[in-house]
Amino acid sequence: MTTTTKTNLKIAVLPGDGIGPEVIEQTLLVLRKLAEVRGLDLSFREALIGGAAIKATGTPLPPATLDACLHSDAVLLGAVGSPEFDALTPSSRPEAGLLALRKALGGFANLRPVKCYPPITDCSPLRPDIIEGVDMLIVRELLGGLYFGEPRGRDGDDDSAFNTMRYTPAEVERVSRIAFEASLKRRSMVASVDKANVLETSQLWRETVNRVALDYPTVKLEHLYVDACAMHLMMNPRRFDVVLTENLFGDILSDEAAVISGSLGMLASATVGGNVDLYEPVHGSAPDIAGQGLANPLGAISSAAMLLRYSANLEQEADDIEAAITVVLEQGNRTPDLKDTKGHYNCGTSEMGSKVVEALSQITDRSRAGHAG
Repeated sequence: MTTTTKTNLKIAVLPGDGIGPEVIEQTLLVLRKLAEVRGLDLSFREALIGGAAIKATGTPLPPATLDACLHSDAVLLGAVGSPEFDALTPSSRPEAGLLALRKALGGFANLRPVKCYPPITDCSPLRPDIIEGVDMLIVRELLGGLYFGEPRGRDGDDDSAFNTMRYTPAEVERVSRIAFEASLKRRSMVASVDKANVLETSQLWRETVNRVALDYPTVKLEHLYVDACAMHLMMNPRRFDVVLTENLFGDILSDEAAVISGSLGMLASATVGGNVDLYEPVHGSAPDIAGQGLANPLGAISSAAMLLRYSANLEQEADDIEAAITVVLEQGNRTPDLKDTKGHYNCGTSEMGSKVVEALSQITDRSRAGHAG
């Protein structure tokens, strides 16, 4: 994340596998249109990852790809994975390339926005009166906790297994600052989620978050136990602005909150805090619909908006893209994952991308006309 505005960006583009190339193609059209109308200098360097890289080079993360990413301002990823590689060892599969890339980039905070778009409330299993107006950001610590704590393993006789949940104050502080800084550009509210009534790691978590909060007196901080938070996400999600939590809890809660948006195809994400930030839609490679023009590109396009916001501090440009997404949905445009209650949809991947570009042009035209007046 940067607090310095940058109008020239070098972006490493990794289309990947399955529907990845399709949604990334539309995302680049949107970014190029925005660069044209806003006078940005965006350069794109495309590289291979995942199954596409295995086919071309024999490895899921070629050295040239890693080099391109490390020498860029940001990385934009499509998706990784394909059933045709399932017979390979785990370290040789497409997903191993993504894991290695994340490790090399060093991002420690995963940002996942969850928003309810009024025109598609019928796509969510939750009632419209519960989800209308929801606009939250989940900030998940990504490199600590149960997933990485040592020791871990299984006893020799396999009668038991064990994992270690471990955090240091420094790990908690750095992700907390990401959450508090993000809240300053939103509604200045942070809900920190833990299990401090049971876990010593959560007690450390809460103590550290409280200490960080002293540096942000304008931000309202509340603490919630994870079980209570899970209930409130489904019963009263509007109460949340920024949700801050550790690795395991964040994994679960962000997937739970995904039902609010109505489709995985709508969800964007960012992994920040390392050498170079990584942006990708939440959906996977969806091999069952790959190459058919049925994928929803809005999650990838929203990821590009996050890239502009967090890697370049281009708030207005990010807002422009998000406003264009709202416009196309208000116009009634839907890809198959957003079909209405009668099963109707009217857009494929390229059609949806084109409509976002068109809406973006109209939004920026009005903006320029307003400034001229």
